[in-house]
Amino acid sequence: MARLADYFIVVGYDHEKTGPTEGLGKIIQRFPQKDWEDTPFPQGIELFCQPGGWQLSKERKQPTFFVVVLTDIDSERHYCSCLTFYEAEINLQGKEVEGEEESGLIPPAEVFAPKSLVLVSRLDYPEIFRACLGLIYTVYVDSLNVSLETLIANLCSCLVPASGGSQKLFSLGAGDRQLIQTPLHDSLPVTGTSVALLFQQLGIQNVLSLFCAVLTENKVLFHSASFQRLSDACRALESLMFPLKYSYPYIPILPAQLLEVLSSPTPFIIGVHSVFRNDIHELLDVIIADLDGGTIKIPECIHLSQLPEPLLHQTQMALSLVLHPDLEAADYAFPPPRTALSHSKMLDKEVRAIFLRLFAQLFQGYRSCLQLIRIHAEPVIHFHKAAFLGKRGLIENDFLTKVLNGMAFAGFVSERGPPFRACDLFDELVAFEVERIKAEEGNPPKIIKHVRELAEHLFKNENPNPHIAFQKVPRPTEGSHLRVHILPFPRINECRVQELLQEGLSRSQGAPPATRGDKKCVVPAGPPVVSIMEKGSTVFNSAQRLEVVRNCISFIFENKFLETEKTLPAALRALKGKAARHCLTQELGLHVKQNRAILDHQQFDYIVRMMNCALQDCSSSEEYSIAAALLPLTTAFYRKLAPGVSQFAYTCVQDHPIWTNQQFWETTFYSNVQNQVRSLYLSAKDDNHAVQLRQKPFVISLLVCLLSTM
Repeated sequence: MARLADYFIVVGYDHEKTGPTEGLGKIIQRFPQKDWEDTPFPQGIELFCQPGGWQLSKERKQPTFFVVVLTDIDSERHYCSCLTFYEAEINLQGKEVEGEEESGLIPPAEVFAPKSLVLVSRLDYPEIFRACLGLIYTVYVDSLNVSLETLIANLCSCLVPASGGSQKLFSLGAGDRQLIQTPLHDSLPVTGTSVALLFQQLGIQNVLSLFCAVLTENKVLFHSASFQRLSDACRALESLMFPLKYSYPYIPILPAQLLEVLSSPTPFIIGVHSVFRNDIHELLDVIIADLDGGTIKIPECIHLSQLPEPLLHQTQMALSLVLHPDLEAADYAFPPPRTALSHSKMLDKEVRAIFLRLFAQLFQGYRSCLQLIRIHAEPVIHFHKAAFLGKRGLIENDFLTKVLNGMAFAGFVSERGPPFRACDLFDELVAFEVERIKAEEGNPPKIIKHVRELAEHLFKNENPNPHIAFQKVPRPTEGSHLRVHILPFPRINECRVQELLQEGLSRSQGAPPATRGDKKCVVPAGPPVVSIMEKGSTVFNSAQRLEVVRNCISFIFENKFLETEKTLPAALRALKGKAARHCLTQELGLHVKQNRAILDHQQFDYIVRMMNCALQDCSSSEEYSIAAALLPLTTAFYRKLAPGVSQFAYTCVQDHPIWTNQQFWETTFYSNVQNQVRSLYLSAKDDNHAVQLRQKPFVISLLVCLLSTM
């Protein structure tokens, strides 16, 4: 169980202090008065209550509501809901109305000061917080016969389940009946309609550009005339990254006093009010999105990496099918009846489903490239980036390279790498649905069907109970903020609130927990890593060319040098293919006995030539597996130069750039340690690595020596 509200704060205009160009705010009251042990009081909250600055007004304004997100030193987010209204500023009008007060008439106020009611919580329920703050404001402005102290104490002592799909009915004590619906899985983002709204504001291409920008760690800045639209846009963009999590500064609403943060060298997602548009256009390395105008500005100095094809085209097509369903039939002579858009909440989930499909395709087979490092006090999970990029055929793609090198993916590996944990929709999708996604390419009806199936899962996660209980929250009388004479917001009796709060907490202590924890299970491995591009049969990977390599190696070890000279050129040409290079390592491994294989001079020259040819076509960032497989072989094959003098093959292949790559040595070392650990627990018949492990002890000692000198 978690507290619905950690703090309730009343923030008002500070008459004693003024800034260089405008007024300042101050905390008038806060409840509870002492900090919770697990949640410190947020500092600087008065800046975020009025992000545009604390300014007096000469007219009565509508009450406003928006949510600010603050992140503490432990990377925990605190959602600060702010309801701001204006009340008459008597202190600034006293001198002007002295003559009229003598006549017994009270003139209407001419100056109004903002005052904010703030609710701080670690939970993200913006509509619930809007209703709670609105209820407190209603009791105040309509002078209802309800104690504000009771409302605040009930609010701060209310406990709700954090997740698990549970429902919580509660009342603050003012004739209200409110319902909190927790999501089934807290790992899945809750978006409401924010994602659909973002696409409505900016369009498909612009949102895809912002999506690529945050994944490749660029700075993204939103501006709008609405603070709540800024919060919604930041929430939507971040949710599209799922299953990745954004780990850089995330400030949906940035106050005017902190605009210098925009010059930070780190990536960020930030929102500012449109009144500062002239200040932000001077930023040279920030991608700026105008939510109200529907445009984005990408500076010339930024090279924005795009999604690899064909994923980019497939994503654009799927988004068009969902957001513009009439486009396909627009040119028909006899078009079918107009296709209606899904309602906003379901449309939101359909768009998110498309991005889930995208990540499932992008990260297909990622679990086969996870490596367990056991040389530390606790096992560490490492992702073999080079192997993944090589098998996906995306070595030259800078988009995926930047994604894999980013902090978001590092968090992804740390969180989703363990083989035994709670699974969610993404785990099921990447393990079991990738082949279906590939099979449905170019078939719009099947794509839409799958997208809607996923959207149903996402919708059910946010709304697990179809029967919503009746809710009732009193609202202020229409036009109440325009009344001529409204008393200032009263001072709350702090002692009374503290008493009621303690009573409420004591009643809640005996309540059983109402959460349903996610069940842990073995994470399905899913399909292997394959190239993102469909490739037909190639000459180099044909069975005939692999047979040439095998025959050539057999002739070498049978001392049939005439046949070797005939087949060697074809074998060297075949080694330009990945399959042939793997075949070479396997065949040479069969001729190693007791960790050593002595050759005569001609055999040695042939073997070294083939090794050099394989390593020549093995780039430093592509196939660590080939170099790693050849490494023990280079220490196994040798020839006698003189009595007591031997030459090993590694002395003839050491000029290749792969050996200067420190990441290669680390990855190979970790892999060998893992294989040795496997050999301790698995017999030869249970583990196909056992034969190779007999060749590895010398290699591990060599790796240790090399790593210690780097």
